[in-house]
Amino acid sequence: MRAVLTVLVAWGVLAGGGMAGGAPATAAGTALHRSSARSVAPGVAYGEFRMTVPRGTVHGHLLTVDLADPRVSVDLLYPGAVGARSPVSQLAADRGAVGAVNGDFFNITETQHPGVEATGASVGPAVASGRQLKGAVPDGQRFGPVMPPGATTEDVIGIGYDRRARLDRLTLRGAALTAEGALPLRGLNQYALPVDGIGAYTPQWGPASRVRATCGTDTDRAAPCTTDTAEVTVRHGRVTALDEVPGAGGVAAGSVVLVGREEGARQLRKLHIGEPVQIAHRLVGRGPGPLRCAVGGFPIVRDDEPVAGLDTVAVAVRTSAGIGGGGRLLYLLALDGAPGQTGLTVRELADLMVQLGARDAMDLDGGGSSTLVTGDRYGATVRNHPSGGAERPVPNAVGVFSSR
Repeated sequence: MRAVLTVLVAWGVLAGGGMAGGAPATAAGTALHRSSARSVAPGVAYGEFRMTVPRGTVHGHLLTVDLADPRVSVDLLYPGAVGARSPVSQLAADRGAVGAVNGDFFNITETQHPGVEATGASVGPAVASGRQLKGAVPDGQRFGPVMPPGATTEDVIGIGYDRRARLDRLTLRGAALTAEGALPLRGLNQYALPVDGIGAYTPQWGPASRVRATCGTDTDRAAPCTTDTAEVTVRHGRVTALDEVPGAGGVAAGSVVLVGREEGARQLRKLHIGEPVQIAHRLVGRGPGPLRCAVGGFPIVRDDEPVAGLDTVAVAVRTSAGIGGGGRLLYLLALDGAPGQTGLTVRELADLMVQLGARDAMDLDGGGSSTLVTGDRYGATVRNHPSGGAERPVPNAVGVFSSR
């Protein structure tokens, strides 16, 4: 019964309230037509919609998740390492998710830095199953469309241990404690570090090269890589290796690799083999209690209203995650990228999410990354048509689970 009610509530919103005399729902000033939704698992419904805009037809796919159902949970899916990518369908199938959409924007290319490896790591903070995986890169180092005023790469959408979804902002706090004092950490498993900063790389980073962390600046992603760098390996609380250039290869269990640039590098060069170093870090949110899972993006809806300053020009296939029902309803949306379909501007996407019932919403990675899947015991099925013609490997996804 709860699952049926979830479907009726979610699609009642799409139909303009679902009551006699209700006006058709609209998005970006156009009529929104939906197909019948179906339950894919207890507390989880899947459906499609279409709408016509002056430039063509928009086709969308929507998962509605009832977080109040005790059988339902949500987690961040990722391929076992921060600096790695996998298709959403594989991420979902590997974990047995009943639904998923792609997550954060990521370090997809390094054409501006010849010879430097693109890490595939995401832009914003990431938390999976309560494990804090990474922090946010500087705003000027991000990939993706222009953020609205006031947004930062620290913005996330997440689920707390109270089983409620919320928008939040996760800031890294940490330090490497040495005999001469504390060295502040400015990064955790990030593909880009702030100028003069020191970043920590744990086994969760994976085997990807750490050179990219010292390229660009806080305001210019394309700026040259600095040559003023240092890398220190700390194992079981003591320095075991000193290097001038960031390396590659996995970080061993029990070890942390510190990478510094400019002033951060000069501070790391003061350390010596065998010296004791203690490293501590955590992501600090602004909401009530810690987040069990979180993924980066940027807010497009707050308190039932589109955020001011959203882009109204660039049209693209897009992905979004929205929150309704006092944090108990999660909307996961991906547009279809099949030939003949059109996309939306970020502002149009915000309008659409409001019409779907979202009180708050985030823009996630779009274009060729936009993917929505549903899963069962036989695997995961891609419901939309990725605009690149095939699934693009991505660093993470929002996964939905339900005990049948």
